[in-house]
Amino acid sequence: MIRSELLTAIAEDNPELRAEEVEQVVDIFFEEIAQRLSEGGRVELRGFGAFSTREREARKGRNPRTGDMVDVPAKRVPYFKPGKEIRERLNEK
Repeated sequence: MIRSELLTAIAEDNPELRAEEVEQVVDIFFEEIAQRLSEGGRVELRGFGAFSTREREARKGRNPRTGDMVDVPAKRVPYFKPGKEIRERLNEK
């Protein structure tokens, strides 16, 4: 699902909201998650999962085009851990 499909689905489920209002709600939702993660926090959505960040240490990498060794700096990366309900739904037959 892409963003436009998400906006359409929410708008169909909530006909009392204008398209601009739906888009504003989605923008706020994702911005709040991104803001919390950038501050080093965690976002937990019960029944869905938890967003957090993980630290990656600096390492040596290889440029795939030239084969030269390059330094890859340490960084934080986003991480998503699905909740129990999502895992169960994915494995239903």
